[in-house]
Formats: sequence, C-alpha cells, structure tokens
Amino acid sequence: MKAVMLEPGREARALDIPHTLKAMQQAVGGTIQAIYPWKGVSAALVCDDEGLLKRLPFNRMVAPEVFIFGPCFICGVDGENFADLPEALVERFVKRYRFPELLFRHGGKLYSLPVEL
Repeated sequence: MKAVMLEPGREARALDIPHTLKAMQQAVGGTIQAIYPWKGVSAALVCDDEGLLKRLPFNRMVAPEVFIFGPCFICGVDGENFADLPEALVERFVKRYRFPELLFRHGGKLYSLPVEL
C-alpha cells in the first residue's frame, strides 16, 4: 500500500506498507487508530492509538489542534478500507510534512514549528 511515513525527528518519506494489520501495527509501533483530519481529502492518518499515553515523542501537528505522537503514516481510503495513496497526494503530503516539528507552549496554547535538518 503506497503511503507517506511521518516519524518524530525525521523527514517525511514515501513508502510501501504491506496491506496487513500486522504490517500497519509494526509501522506505528502499536495498535492502530485512523483519523481523518483533512476535509475533502480521501486520506487517513494511521497512528498508535496510545501514542500520547505511552509518552511517545511528538511527531507533527497535522491539522489545527491535531497533534500526533509517535510514528504514523498517511494512506488512501477506499470506502471503509485503507488503500494506496494516489501519487498526487503522496507528493502533497511529503512536501507539506517534509520536516520534523518541535512542539512548544506559548501563552497557554500549543504550537509546532518545522525544523529543517
């Protein structure tokens, strides 16, 4: 399955993940959870559903007030199933999330800032 991998402290990259539950769980390091933070885009972000509870390192802010902890990947959606991410979306997400981010608090609010490697 074509996807975009996002890992804490690393640049975003395209990859192929076998379309099995075991492979997806290995990619994120735990039981998976899908979220759909982008309106009008047939894509899912798949992450460890206990990333925050496990105190995994901050990864990225993928949408306003949507903070991801630990590794995750972005894949396509076909109905209720995960699918290949179309090439145009692979390019879009690799470009958008290219650099890792730092999380910081200012005035009681959380922000993230990309950090070029």
